[in-house]
Amino acid sequence: MKFQLSPEQRQFSASLHDLLGGADTAAVARAWAAGSPERGLKLLRALADLGVPALLVGEGHGGLGGTRVDLVVAFEALGYHAVPGPLVETAAVAPAVLTGDRLAALAGGDLLATVVAPPEVPLALDADVAGVVLDLDEGEVSDVGIDLVRSVDPARRLFRITGTTRTTAADPAAFDLGVLAVSAQLLGAGQWLLDASVAYAKQRSQYGRAIGEYQAVKHLLADVVTQLELARPLLYGAAVAGETFTRDVSAAKVMAGDAAYLAARTALQVHGAIGYTAEHDLGLRLTKVRALAGAWGTGAFHRERVLAGLR
Repeated sequence: MKFQLSPEQRQFSASLHDLLGGADTAAVARAWAAGSPERGLKLLRALADLGVPALLVGEGHGGLGGTRVDLVVAFEALGYHAVPGPLVETAAVAPAVLTGDRLAALAGGDLLATVVAPPEVPLALDADVAGVVLDLDEGEVSDVGIDLVRSVDPARRLFRITGTTRTTAADPAAFDLGVLAVSAQLLGAGQWLLDASVAYAKQRSQYGRAIGEYQAVKHLLADVVTQLELARPLLYGAAVAGETFTRDVSAAKVMAGDAAYLAARTALQVHGAIGYTAEHDLGLRLTKVRALAGAWGTGAFHRERVLAGLR
């Protein structure tokens, strides 16, 4: 199957990168992690103006009526720039659950959502800024109580929630849409790590030569390119899958997670000691990849789903 993005999808991607490239997302993420979400909320509003939360919302509720491919395009860019906030939950999952005026509010950027789906998603991301909390098994949560739980990625503010639930009809694909979006984030983060490593290898000199001229470094980076390029068609293939969506999105999550993890390890090797410093933006992606690799199902969970889908 030959697959290419449409001109509109390429332009959408370019618009997102233009916005996020000038938004100093590293500073936004650090402020978000510190419990100061003001700059992050402003950025989320700008993303809403570009239509990100409206992608999977029908036109009858003020959405764009987009496709899963559109979602992947958006979340690759969001992952590349390490944008904080409950974007997976708001743009990918909640449209399959919410209805009526609140669905329109979500599409317009006036409502943020967060989600739990135990046991794979036991904690709610950024519940302190979300206007609605959804449990994919039990329904919407009301009278919400939240308790912050420390995350390996400080910019992913996770909360244990309590409250009462009422049944809300959810699309059976809601969970898989979350997996798809997280997989795209992983691929985007991996691409940033590769780009940053290549740039650093050209700048950093050792023994009178740029370290990127050494064959060992070239091989490390080439391995990352290979893994990312193998993961990308699986991701987009899952986005256009029909009855095999569950199996295919799990395969994409495994491959995207492995590729991003390799990119993270390689980036740390290439950057050396500077990569360990809190001030370097590399650290934001290292912790992001580590957290997302287990988010919305571990590798073992998704390998089991792939195996079950092949039986």
